[in-house]
Amino acid sequence: MSETPVDLSRLRIDREPPPSSDGGSRKRFVGIVLALVVVALAIVGWVLLAPRSIEVQAGSVEASGGGSVTGAGITANGYVVARTKASVSAKIPGRLAFLGVSEGSRVRKGEIVARLENADARASVTAAQANVKQLEVELAQAKRDRDRAHTLHEQNVLSGVDLENANAKVDGLDAQIAASHAQVALSQANLENMNVRAPFDGTVLRKDAEVGEIVAPSSAGGGLTRTAIVTMADLATLEVEVDVNEAYIAQVHNGEDARITLDAYPDTSFQGRVRQVVPTADRQKATVQVKVSILDRDPRILPEMGAKVEFVRGAGEAAAPVTARRVLVPKAAIVQGPSGARVWVIENEKVAARAVDVGPEHGDRVEIRSGLAGSERVVLNAPSGLKEGARVRVRG
Repeated sequence: MSETPVDLSRLRIDREPPPSSDGGSRKRFVGIVLALVVVALAIVGWVLLAPRSIEVQAGSVEASGGGSVTGAGITANGYVVARTKASVSAKIPGRLAFLGVSEGSRVRKGEIVARLENADARASVTAAQANVKQLEVELAQAKRDRDRAHTLHEQNVLSGVDLENANAKVDGLDAQIAASHAQVALSQANLENMNVRAPFDGTVLRKDAEVGEIVAPSSAGGGLTRTAIVTMADLATLEVEVDVNEAYIAQVHNGEDARITLDAYPDTSFQGRVRQVVPTADRQKATVQVKVSILDRDPRILPEMGAKVEFVRGAGEAAAPVTARRVLVPKAAIVQGPSGARVWVIENEKVAARAVDVGPEHGDRVEIRSGLAGSERVVLNAPSGLKEGARVRVRG
């Protein structure tokens, strides 16, 4: 019987490498790298080509003066203030133990509005008074001893030296009692300094401290120390302070009638009279301050309210010619060039050149006769190479 041959070729190990798949992976990797390079080049191009903002310093254009001439007279804007006003504080440092007023409280002159902790001051007064009583007792005994010494000296029982000692003791106790009375007065004054009294008749406008806080007449105690306890004013002395353009100030006189209109009550006017034209001008604003007394007393009128004052012109007084409003810009905003002076105006984060007609200087500002309206923002110390329409970023 013949044996069937066995095929051993199937047991052979195939050592040929399988088909490689690196070609597709390499192509995908190259594609991703190219895409990243394109994105990076796009970002770099946008950064290099995009317009950059130039950092600049900005200033404001102001129209000087708050007054104007109308058909009836000069008008000016200002605020209600109290001529008699005070921030009331303690004479000595201490802790606030009592506060007897609040906003709106009416107080009389000399009335106690607050009190500091005063236990030590009261104890000092008591001790000084007790010392006086003790010395008075010693003085009474010393006088009796002196009288006996006189009697014994007349009987030649006591020497003259002992008599002189008795007299000296009485004189010394008299001096000590006088010093003790002075110490009592000093202690009582220190105790009185713990009381904070109203300096005049008025109304409390604001509480500046609360019970338990440290108060002092100056700020030497640091940030946690209050320098004032209350702020009060005499509302009977309310007046309006306004700034009048110096071009019109010659038409305003002391004692001149005026009409006052409060911003809070525009439909109501109050009678006023010019109390004082302050004898100095503000060179920065080219204005003069005028103080107008309020003749119509009304509880609605409060300090720091906005007000408009119209100076009433007399029947025979002619209207003054209207002068142009003054527009002022900082000196640093003026740029001199071949074509004349100009300023760079900031609008919507871009700059635009404006030709201006430069007038006289007023301190650190320059008057502009034409070219600006008075409400623009301008570039100060314009950098070289600034161009029309360039984007800017205001420093700070």
